[in-house]
Amino acid sequence: MVINRWLNSVANAGKNLLRSSARDKNTITALCTQLYSNKGEALGIALADEVAVAYAGLNQAQKTEFFHTLATDYSPDPELINRCAAEYGKTQSLAAYRALAQAVESPRQTLFRRINMAPKGTRTMVNMREDLLALLSDDDSLRAVDDDLQHLLSSWFNPGFLKLRTLDWESPAAVLEKLIEYEAVHEMQGWDDLRRRLDAQDRRCFGFFHPALPDEPLIFVEVALVASISSSVQSILAPQDGAVAQERLKTAIFYSISNCQPGLRGISFGNFLIKQVVMRLKEEMPQLAEFATLSPIPGFRAWLNKVLADEQQSLLPARDTALLTALDSPHWHQDSSLTARLQPLLMWLCAHYLVQEKRGSAPLDPVARFHLGNGASVARLNWLGDISQKGLQQSAGLLVNYEYDLEEVEEHHEAFLNRGEIACSPTVRKLLNRQG
Repeated sequence: MVINRWLNSVANAGKNLLRSSARDKNTITALCTQLYSNKGEALGIALADEVAVAYAGLNQAQKTEFFHTLATDYSPDPELINRCAAEYGKTQSLAAYRALAQAVESPRQTLFRRINMAPKGTRTMVNMREDLLALLSDDDSLRAVDDDLQHLLSSWFNPGFLKLRTLDWESPAAVLEKLIEYEAVHEMQGWDDLRRRLDAQDRRCFGFFHPALPDEPLIFVEVALVASISSSVQSILAPQDGAVAQERLKTAIFYSISNCQPGLRGISFGNFLIKQVVMRLKEEMPQLAEFATLSPIPGFRAWLNKVLADEQQSLLPARDTALLTALDSPHWHQDSSLTARLQPLLMWLCAHYLVQEKRGSAPLDPVARFHLGNGASVARLNWLGDISQKGLQQSAGLLVNYEYDLEEVEEHHEAFLNRGEIACSPTVRKLLNRQG
């Protein structure tokens, strides 16, 4: 890209200046000190590039030490904040407001912005946050560093900067390899499986890309074009059998959405992806009338196991808890008499889990939070919709369709955000009122 060539050119010019300057070339801390205090463009980009290279060479212990340096040496000055706050409280002038805003902003943000000037600065910052996230569960002292990183990455990866690209068999090999690597919902079984998902009349794949990471998908969605809402992922993933009659394709099923960059966790652009994909599909195929997902329910079995382990729980009578122990058998789903007894119970439990189990005011299930927050409704539960090992382990083989009704999406979105209301079809409401 032109911008990267320019940055590399300026960085090379700056490195000539670096060679004549006295500095400790071996410590990332010293490089950051110089970068933070530097005002020149060429030298600044060269220093940023040196920091990026130095960070890539750190081992885990050195990265941890570096993050602690960021936490201690690049935090705001509390005394300065207090003085500026007092001044603003007295005068409420624009100058006092600006001084307070500057005092409150962490010096880390200035440093991070300058590191981002490097040709591979954005990649470095995403990698840096991925490494940092792995440390947070054991070290609360680093959360302020993560707050600053997430704040800046949220701005740099604003959906307005992202480009929606159609991914097909003609896409660059480097991108195709990453689709196989990053697929998080239904693992791809090699190149033939990938080709089936990309190079067919009834399949589409779309991804968001950022100008600074042109060959790195941030998130991608796989779409099946079918005659009606699908109930089984195995039928979608099966090899194509014969020609597809295009006029019969009335429904778009989003069957896999994969985030590709762990360092961007908590920065949401999946909702923008779905909405843009819907608009593009409608332009390409005006006959499409339904847009729905075929989604996993990743937290269902974990929640159910907690219920079963709780001796004080009142949700299930003893006869039901005894029946549910059959789920521990690896082949329970192949016993037709057993599944006939389990189906009504599990369908009711899953509907209860999706609609009534909450974390605060939001659904407990992460996929439900995502789609319902986007304005979708819980349309249907699908019995044994995913009989892969993963599907059986995480949701007892159940899948859910979230439907995106274009005429009701905004109304559902507002009701969910403002009142915590979950839009459900009559079929799902009926499930909630029965206990098998």
